[in-house]
Amino acid sequence: MADTDSSNHHINNNKSILVLDDEPDIVTIIEQSLQGIGFSVSAFTDPQEALEYFHSNFKDCCSIVISDIRMPGMNGYEFIKKVKRIKPECKIILMSAFDINNVEFLNILPDIAIDTFLQKPFSIRKLKDLIIEKYSN
Repeated sequence: MADTDSSNHHINNNKSILVLDDEPDIVTIIEQSLQGIGFSVSAFTDPQEALEYFHSNFKDCCSIVISDIRMPGMNGYEFIKKVKRIKPECKIILMSAFDINNVEFLNILPDIAIDTFLQKPFSIRKLKDLIIEKYSN
């Protein structure tokens, strides 16, 4: 119980998060974990559906977008470029099972700032701590 209390005291409940990964289990775990610390979470396994939702609701949602990089149809880079065109101030967390360094990000997305990269597998604790630290003020 003390863990929950210490995690919740800095949360800004106006923050909402969009989670996108083509793996339903990953999306569900992230969604439930972040809802558990007070965030409103919109979760998607299809990039096109996520983009349509974001486009329709960007004024009221999604201060943070957490996206996988490798997905069928539209990859995470393409998705993030479109998100940033709609809402440039949106914070971006990209995740991937592949090791990608900052130089590669600059080469692939020179005009788009990625706020954080998480290499899979990562612990939910690490994700929660990262979001609380960086985005709850």
